[in-house]
Amino acid sequence: MTQTAPTRRQINRTTLYFFGALGGILFGYDLGVISGVLPFITKVWHLTGFDKGVVTASLSVGAIFGAAFSARTNDRLGRRRTIMVAAVIVIIGTLAATFSPSFELLIISRFIIGLGIGLSSSTVPVYLSELAPARLRGAMGALNQIFIVLGILIAFLVDYWLGPTSNWRAMLAGAIIPAVILLAGLVFLPETPRWLLKNGRVEEAREVLVSSHGKSDDVDAELDTIREVIRMDTEEKGRIRDLFLPWVRPMLIVAMLLAIGQQFSGVNAINAYFPTMLIGLGFATQAALLSGVLLGITKFLFTAWVVFVVDRWGRKPLLLIGNVIMVITLAAAGIVVLNVHDTGTRGVLMLIMMVLYLVGYELGWGAVVWVMMSEVFPLRFRAAGMGIGSVVLWAATGIVSAVFPIISAPGSLGIGGSMFLFAGINVVLFGLTKWLVPETKGRSLEQIELDLRARTKVRTKA
Repeated sequence: MTQTAPTRRQINRTTLYFFGALGGILFGYDLGVISGVLPFITKVWHLTGFDKGVVTASLSVGAIFGAAFSARTNDRLGRRRTIMVAAVIVIIGTLAATFSPSFELLIISRFIIGLGIGLSSSTVPVYLSELAPARLRGAMGALNQIFIVLGILIAFLVDYWLGPTSNWRAMLAGAIIPAVILLAGLVFLPETPRWLLKNGRVEEAREVLVSSHGKSDDVDAELDTIREVIRMDTEEKGRIRDLFLPWVRPMLIVAMLLAIGQQFSGVNAINAYFPTMLIGLGFATQAALLSGVLLGITKFLFTAWVVFVVDRWGRKPLLLIGNVIMVITLAAAGIVVLNVHDTGTRGVLMLIMMVLYLVGYELGWGAVVWVMMSEVFPLRFRAAGMGIGSVVLWAATGIVSAVFPIISAPGSLGIGGSMFLFAGINVVLFGLTKWLVPETKGRSLEQIELDLRARTKVRTKA
């Protein structure tokens, strides 16, 4: 059948990817801002280490539920409208948190914010991966991580700026700005071609492919490939348990490894508690908050650099390089805490080790995990797979956030012992990554799926 030309105006690809990834700022800001809020609410409400863990982890608990519902909303509403719903939920939760009169209500408010963050974090990578051509998909997926670390950096800057006023409520309120921008921008953006084609909207799918990939003779071929994958997928029932089918299960295992490993590597213990750690080591509050800004700048610069190398170097090498750097710097940080007794020297050396640790994290596990999780699942199970992956990731985040204040306390492992623990976890992650994780660079999502089917002789013809 002859296809008619698109009638709507050309979609600017820069705008498309910018607003598509802007959801990462919500993710990053709400993860990072608590690091500056904690020192002040600890004084106001006399929080224990357990209390700090609860208020920090409450966002992760909400995100677990948000991610759990993301598969259903992705399939029914589409990727774009799911992100819009997430933005509205974050706005509501942020307003509630800003005006919370008690510690208990702040926990509930952060849980609500987490619902929106969970929806967004499991949907934005899918949205970007389904819009981007294969040659740029790694970079576009890494763009999501850039916005996450930009959100963290903005949160650290706001915390430092408002630190002298002790205005922790204004720190929390800052999340409203990116949420409103995201919501407004998505009104003008398209749905992904794969979701449109799956729902019978062929002409819209063609238009989006032309707009996001550029006018190319390959559009018809890509439409045919997507149709073939959709045809094969519709022959199978889209149940959650089907993620355990022999040809899908290896990628589910990979996604679980990536999700758990990203958080158990220790990053959110650093993101959420580094100022508190430095204060415990003898730093003044403002100096500790300024150190957080330096960490945020490091995260942003190296994540931005990964965009230029992820599609050339590959995903797996970056994960392995990141693990090596994290093991070395975490072990060195543990040695510094346990053996250097001068407060000033110990604090400066700790800051240097954490900056280098974040270089390793952002090179690998920061930028690559969300890219690969959105790549490895077949179309039929992509929303469900990303939903489960995000649930596991947020559960791991919640565990680390809740447990770290307890295990890093002087009567337990302490900060030094905690650093050695995370170093050991990263050694294990290196081995599992080398053994289990495949390389996905340079292949279309459909090629990855067809390869999975071929490995287990799953039929590709009716």
